[in-house]
Amino acid sequence: MATKKSVQRQGFKTGEFVVYPSHGVGQITGIEEQEVAGLSLELFVINFEQDKLTLRVPLAKVKTVGMRKLADEATVEKALTTVTGRARVKRTMWSRRAQEYEAKINSGDLISISEVVRDLFRSDDQPEQSYSERQLFEAAIDRMSREIAVVNRISLTEAVKLIQKNLAKSPRRGAKSDEAGEEAAA
Repeated sequence: MATKKSVQRQGFKTGEFVVYPSHGVGQITGIEEQEVAGLSLELFVINFEQDKLTLRVPLAKVKTVGMRKLADEATVEKALTTVTGRARVKRTMWSRRAQEYEAKINSGDLISISEVVRDLFRSDDQPEQSYSERQLFEAAIDRMSREIAVVNRISLTEAVKLIQKNLAKSPRRGAKSDEAGEEAAA
């Protein structure tokens, strides 16, 4: 049924880690050929270890689904710098902001994901997040930490600690004087 093909296609090779926008970081475990509806398709087999998920992506769909190589170290640094910035929370309804945050997380773009982490981060001295805010924050920090862990060759725990260390550098939010400054900045 499935036979392993060549080691490299479209700039991606087996064993390489890639980012699939709606699932995060996965590893290409093979390139195989399968017959689907009478057509012979070449597929990347991508394994997402943490989610226990295997995805088969047709080579022809790689660009349209947004699959990309891992971010370079400069992009990782920019993402870590982004989380140290001041939160930019729009004054729109939560449902609209939640959709925007979800879209940023599923874009697969490390900088967009770091913006969600920055905007939804709450320090211990701030009011508690709602369930949906916490879910989005957890999803964003998970995606961000997975990519940083692979790029920097560190454990997932170390990547999370690195992000939290950078979040701790961000200006404190929640005080009334900060809100006036945020509105002026926006």
